[in-house]
Amino acid sequence: MKRSAFTMVELVFVIVILGILASIAVPRLAASRDDAVLAKGKADISAIRSSIVTIRSQNLLAGNASFPDNLTTAGGAGLFNAVLDYPVKAAAAGESGWRQTDNGYTFTTENNAVAFQYNSTTGVFTCIGFNGAANSTKGQLCSKLSQ
Repeated sequence: MKRSAFTMVELVFVIVILGILASIAVPRLAASRDDAVLAKGKADISAIRSSIVTIRSQNLLAGNASFPDNLTTAGGAGLFNAVLDYPVKAAAAGESGWRQTDNGYTFTTENNAVAFQYNSTTGVFTCIGFNGAANSTKGQLCSKLSQ
């Protein structure tokens, strides 16, 4: 009776090939996660700005030329609940995403955090977290989020 099985050389060869494929795939997946966080941040900013304009338009139709007073109401579920139908979940410490601060909001990626501020007089929600240095890492993050 003849037994058919894999030899040790064949098994080692398959393990080496899987290791090579894994070493190629893991860095690409890590880059995809960072890109996904940036894409979500950009989408959130676009939705927030669009909602501010929509609320202003509704106010104009009602005879009131004001922008929303706040983006987040106290006691509401999630951030930006005053302007978004589906509020953004606040990120926990160490996570990427949005957090509310005393003077605005902060968007954090794995390596950087930039501040955003809302001006209820002009209706502008903008990145302020790079102190004007557009070529700095934070300036580049602000630029990527605001494109």
